[in-house]
Amino acid sequence: MPMPVDTLHAHLADAFPDAEIEITDLAGDGDHYRARIVSSAFAGLPRVRQHQLVYAALKGKMGGELHALALETAAPAAGDA
Repeated sequence: MPMPVDTLHAHLADAFPDAEIEITDLAGDGDHYRARIVSSAFAGLPRVRQHQLVYAALKGKMGGELHALALETAAPAAGDA
């Protein structure tokens, strides 16, 4: 069963309450998304660690309800915070 975009957004917003989150359904099937997440939680972390935090926020849903997620993560630019 695919993951609705609002469920994906809710998981991400719960984990990163300060985040700017943009989600795009890449295939129109509720199974392949691109997520752009800008959060202060990512400040100073390497991209691999940022992505690990996102996968942890999805609580094991990757590979099950959510087949593919293209991630773009970043900390807010200085002056944006």
